[in-house]
Amino acid sequence: MNYKETAIKILTECSRLLIGVVFIFSGFVKAVDPMGGAIKIGDYLTSFGLDMLQPFTVLASFALSAAEFAMGVCMLLGVYRRYNSFLVLLFMAFMTPLTLYLAIFNPVSDCGCFGDAVVITNWETFFKNLVLSAAAIMVFMNCGKMFQCFTYKVYWFVALFSYFFCIGFAYWNYNHLPVMDFRPYKIGANIPSLMAIPDGAPEDEYKYTFVYEKDGVQKEFSLENYPQNDSTWTFVESKTELIKKGYEPPVASFNIYNAEGDDVTDEILHNPQPVLLLIAPKLEKADDEQIDEINGVYDYALEYEMPFYCVTGSSPEMIDEWSDNTGAEYPFRMADEVLLKTIIRSNPGLVLLKDGTVMGKWHYNDIPDEEHVKAEIEDHLNLSETKEKEDGWLITILLTFTVPLLLVWVYDFFRFRRRRKEKAE
Repeated sequence: MNYKETAIKILTECSRLLIGVVFIFSGFVKAVDPMGGAIKIGDYLTSFGLDMLQPFTVLASFALSAAEFAMGVCMLLGVYRRYNSFLVLLFMAFMTPLTLYLAIFNPVSDCGCFGDAVVITNWETFFKNLVLSAAAIMVFMNCGKMFQCFTYKVYWFVALFSYFFCIGFAYWNYNHLPVMDFRPYKIGANIPSLMAIPDGAPEDEYKYTFVYEKDGVQKEFSLENYPQNDSTWTFVESKTELIKKGYEPPVASFNIYNAEGDDVTDEILHNPQPVLLLIAPKLEKADDEQIDEINGVYDYALEYEMPFYCVTGSSPEMIDEWSDNTGAEYPFRMADEVLLKTIIRSNPGLVLLKDGTVMGKWHYNDIPDEEHVKAEIEDHLNLSETKEKEDGWLITILLTFTVPLLLVWVYDFFRFRRRRKEKAE
């Protein structure tokens, strides 16, 4: 093998590894939070005037995460090298111009390509896609030189297993809470500290421009040289431009209001006793199948004198309708709908706070019934046990995906060796 072929081989393998790792990571983090992906896709559709497709955002979120994950696995393991490299090239041919448009016109704040796990700007996303596009061209042109872990006979299993594993994983996270929470309001997070700005943190830097007019001619001045005491100039307008972004806390704002419009955030965040919040961004879209469990939790809160509030972004009329339909007797509080969707990916969902720290979160499918609510809440007041459960989930997910592939690889390896030995004989 000459130096040119060796260089092409090395570049092809590096490109394969880069695409495989990035696509697997991107698909995985999207599957961790499929509801977040649906929200981001909905933002895209709104910015492009395609609101008629909003009902399909969840389906699109599932399909996108599974497709990226499966293409990444196939690329990393050298499965369907020609077809998969072509699909990756098509994918990048679509995404790269799209992200260029996003970078120039900025219709959404970030592309959401890595979910909430890694948030990058639209320009950073575009440059990332340029690198991936170059890698995609490299692997497509030299797909036959890529390393492969399996023989062609089991390609179908690797591809289908990867795709449907990601679908199943996303479905679990959709019907429960994400097994990994990349948002600021994860279990163990102290909300007041996340809102605080450290001493000495850099502040926003602005450029101030003042427009004055004299003898029919307008001229711009800076803050240092504007004609403050010259009456011959007439003020027209002022302009403010952000030139350098300062420190931005992970939680920019967290405000909860009562029915009278008074801010009651402090009494919730600075309560040394446990506080239960039933979070419902939109009551008109909230699932009401677990009303008995919700009411059971409220009865428990009353018995143990624990504050309980339903926090929603809905109107007073919808609050009254919800109360009439469900028999809700708990007090209601109001907050921004986007904030509530960020706190918990469930409508409704239950959040346990203590002195501003998130101690527990439950999807409506997992709200404990009356017999188990006391043990469940007391268990979540112990953050160390909750952390151990999260670690156990991650190990289970990893083994569920890797063990079947490893078993198929062992079978494929020995079958291939046996057949090669039989041919040699």
